[in-house]
Amino acid sequence: MSSVLTNGSLAIVVDGMKFPNPFVIGSGPPSTNATVIGKAFAAGWGGVVAKTTSLSDLPVVNVQPRYGKLNSPSGDTIGFQNIELISDRPFEDWETDFRKVKEAWPDRILIGSVMEKFEKARWQEITERSLAAGCDALELNFSCPHGHPETGMGAAMGQNPAMVEEVTRWVVEAAGGRPVWAKMTPNITDIRIPARAAKKGGASGVAAINTILSTIGINLKTLRPTPTVDGHSTFGGYSYRSVKPIALRMVGEIAMDQPGFSISGIGGVTSAVDAIEFILMGANTVQSCTGPMLQGFDMVTELGEGLAAFLEQHSFGNLQAAVGQSLPYFTTHHHLVELLAEKKRAKEVELANRDTEWGKKDFVAEAGALVSSKD
Repeated sequence: MSSVLTNGSLAIVVDGMKFPNPFVIGSGPPSTNATVIGKAFAAGWGGVVAKTTSLSDLPVVNVQPRYGKLNSPSGDTIGFQNIELISDRPFEDWETDFRKVKEAWPDRILIGSVMEKFEKARWQEITERSLAAGCDALELNFSCPHGHPETGMGAAMGQNPAMVEEVTRWVVEAAGGRPVWAKMTPNITDIRIPARAAKKGGASGVAAINTILSTIGINLKTLRPTPTVDGHSTFGGYSYRSVKPIALRMVGEIAMDQPGFSISGIGGVTSAVDAIEFILMGANTVQSCTGPMLQGFDMVTELGEGLAAFLEQHSFGNLQAAVGQSLPYFTTHHHLVELLAEKKRAKEVELANRDTEWGKKDFVAEAGALVSSKD
């Protein structure tokens, strides 16, 4: 493990939680039990969002195969699709794992990810039990795009701002001041709307984005979509490199719309460059899930060393100083046109002061243009 990940140079405080570095394992297979969470922390990750769980009476049945890859013509993996559901483990097992992880790694940030039916009692029960078992904060899964949305959960709830606000308020009420993040679905026209609803409900911040509903492709021999389960498939969550431009845009939209609202940026983080871009777009922490699935937990070493070098190169005194530094350079298309027009006018003025420009137009008019006004 690189020392830069734990020596304090990349530390950041977000919603009262001190992360030794901003790199967080996103909810999913790399955080599916205490053993793999421990491996992530041993590699140097600053935080982990556990795989989403629910109360034990909610049925969860995964299928195999449940992943698909999209490769470029050169063979590089650029996209990844999954139709995996939330954790199929009893919540009681998760309570044991939460305690075990916090006992072993008290200086790291453990965030529970929860998803439930639209029932106040259930959301508040899982909130209280998760925090009592050792979670430092909660991430509310309003964003899983497949499986449970068919029953009104996950992205189906996240696409309804009124539900986002109400459920967030239920959880915040039960959380007793502990941080609550709402995880945003990208499968919506304007991601700022549910983010506003989460903030109105009392959320400390948001995580964005979850995977994009998609299909990875069609087998042209069998005409079957992939991944194929007994000849059939379903639309699933798309992630990895090719979603980054969309994720950066959505993180930036939230950051500009809600200044000061904490954001955990997610979507296509495979290298330090990716992570830095999310930070510059307003993310306080950066999550990766598919990255460690395909590259391994040790990818965090490159993330940390690359970020440290970047902060030094630009003379940022600390990580927080870099957050959102690229946002002022975004504007409207109308303003871009005005900027170009102003630049053109400035160039014309500059040229008018050069002797080489004399005589290209009416000589008398050129001379008159250089006469100081008496007014």
